[in-house]
Amino acid sequence: MPQGDKTKYTDKQRRKAEHIAESYETRGVPEKEAESRAWATVNKDDGGGKKPGGSGRGKSTGHPAAHKGGETGGKASAGRTAAERSASAKKAAATRKANAAASA
Repeated sequence: MPQGDKTKYTDKQRRKAEHIAESYETRGVPEKEAESRAWATVNKDDGGGKKPGGSGRGKSTGHPAAHKGGETGGKASAGRTAAERSASAKKAAATRKANAAASA
């Protein structure tokens, strides 16, 4: 199988890569670079192609990259007192209100 051949990938993996690439392109990443990053992400998530004949055959998709944030989140908030969290929330609300007024 030549390098860059995508025959071992499922339709779902191809759609996923396409969606990721589109997202990168909307953020200004060049098309070839966006496609390269998208396939790297699919490989990281799924461990390569899923169709029979490849080393990734039969493995379930755990989406490790997509779920990593949930494991690490909440540490900043947990280390603060209720008063500090409340003050932060009030400040954020004021900022949102000011931004809304400025854009209107």
